[in-house]
Amino acid sequence: MNKKLLKSFIPRGLLREYQGIKMFNHRIALLEQEIKNKWLAEKRKDWSQKETIRLKEFQIYSQTGEDGILQYIFEQIGTTNKTFVEIGIEDGRQCNTANLSLNFGWKGLLIEGNKVYAERAKAYYSGKPVKVVQAFVTKENINELIKNSGIKGKIDLLSIDIDGNDYWVWNEIDSVRPRVVVIEYNSILGIEPITIPYNPKFERLKAHPGGFYYGASLAALEKLASSKGYILVGCNTWGFNAFFVQKKDANKIFNCVASEEADYLPNGEKETRRRFSLIKHMPFKRV
Repeated sequence: MNKKLLKSFIPRGLLREYQGIKMFNHRIALLEQEIKNKWLAEKRKDWSQKETIRLKEFQIYSQTGEDGILQYIFEQIGTTNKTFVEIGIEDGRQCNTANLSLNFGWKGLLIEGNKVYAERAKAYYSGKPVKVVQAFVTKENINELIKNSGIKGKIDLLSIDIDGNDYWVWNEIDSVRPRVVVIEYNSILGIEPITIPYNPKFERLKAHPGGFYYGASLAALEKLASSKGYILVGCNTWGFNAFFVQKKDANKIFNCVASEEADYLPNGEKETRRRFSLIKHMPFKRV
């Protein structure tokens, strides 16, 4: 494709993203998304932060639009050491840091509890500056796992998706100081700041056959984030990943968005209430 044509409609930061992506079909997907976004932006000029983040979504290796959201956030605040820790990756082929390490030279630690998945991830990231560790993460072992990998202090990104004790694990982490945190929340839990009680042996499908009982509400994570010096900047449109940025990095770039405003309620209010009715008798902790 003609380079002058590319430069005419792709922002410089996104052009670097495009040039870094090695797979042609992924490049095409990125271009299609940007063309659509530019068309929408010309239709309206007063996009809210929530709408802007929604427009920035695209998927290369992430589960939904997280790749695009992270690219946009770091385009705005910059990077420092391009180091990450991601907890809960399955086989590593579809996670929040794959695009960063495979296409843009980031390095970091991936932790996965399932032995089979972890071995597949080790093979997949062979030769990359990525360490894969197989371990069932608890609040008791998370800091040791991170320290043993050689990562400490300030890092650019922390991602947590363990379908259970997400709140408690993030609350415990003090071995690293991430500038950006992506963490899964459970939209079924509604607007109250609640989480499942801590259980180091928690398994989502064993706890409830429908899989609805796990994790923490967005309000609970927002409250925890604030205590750690972060603001909520937005969520993915599928309504299960929240993005937090350190206040000092977000200053004058991102606004703090209230959890009720940021959540997309992907199942709709009626279905969300129905699902919560199936687990409301189970134990929760208000935080």
